[in-house]
Amino acid sequence: MAKTERLTADAAGLAHAASILRRGGLVAFPTETVYGLGADATNAGAVAGIYAAKERPSFNPLIAHVADFEAAQIQGAFDDTARRLAEAFWPGPLTLVVPVAETCTVSDLARAGLDSIGLRVPAHPLAHALLVAADRPIAAPSANRSGRVSPTTAAHVLGDLDGRIDAVLDGGHAQVGVESTIVACLGGSPRLLRPGGVPREAIEALIRQRLEAAVEEGANPLAPGMLASHYAPRARVRLNATRIEAGEAALLFGAPRPDGVKTARAALNLSENGDLKEAAAHLFSYLRQLDASGAEAIAVGPIPETGLGDAINDRLRRAAAER
Repeated sequence: MAKTERLTADAAGLAHAASILRRGGLVAFPTETVYGLGADATNAGAVAGIYAAKERPSFNPLIAHVADFEAAQIQGAFDDTARRLAEAFWPGPLTLVVPVAETCTVSDLARAGLDSIGLRVPAHPLAHALLVAADRPIAAPSANRSGRVSPTTAAHVLGDLDGRIDAVLDGGHAQVGVESTIVACLGGSPRLLRPGGVPREAIEALIRQRLEAAVEEGANPLAPGMLASHYAPRARVRLNATRIEAGEAALLFGAPRPDGVKTARAALNLSENGDLKEAAAHLFSYLRQLDASGAEAIAVGPIPETGLGDAINDRLRRAAAER
């Protein structure tokens, strides 16, 4: 494939991006969470291109992005809980895994052969405009090599995928910085499959019950982001560090500065004032920068397990998993 085009966020760029998607090509585009690598979800050949570009395990299903709730109902069957969640949090960083509707047009390959489907209506205006212009569901995992750090800028996308995809639609920096929360509504109690941009507490407050825990990870995950080793930089990641060892890079949060940070290979603070929203926005970008320092390990300071901290720690645990 030729060098990846970098398209501007104007009418001409949108029209060109939509044309590429309609003909089965690959376009990375911004959502409010991270950049997604888009392909026509109804075209199995196009979806296969995503797996090839990302070197992604084919058993890991893809989220289908649609323009609105009406379009989502063509693809999936929504029970009362799923409907309430969609009405409350869409457009936004929430993915709902629901049974496949009889009218579903999303390919089996995008769903990894499952009889369920992950659906999201993104809030980013450029993503919405692209979905309307393409006029079909768009499968869009994060626009990076599989298992690597998710991209929050067009430059991040090109760093991983230049020459492997057709184009990237440059919409600036993604605002939320971590992927969507994934909730399964498949009968019985809803389950939290992946923490993300919508805090667990907000969902539980709406449905007035606790979310069940995620299913055990296995060979066939129900949703993206459920593999144990995921979101991984090349450097080894060490969590809850209270001391930075010689040669390590440091990823910090808040005011406390661990012993040894002055001699770290590199050091970045996700949020000096302990703001979890700011930390989420910086997470993937800072992991990339520290990984580029050449350190063999990245020591991560403690981060609270509340609100967006739940999603941040989930990503970090996956980055630290054996691989």
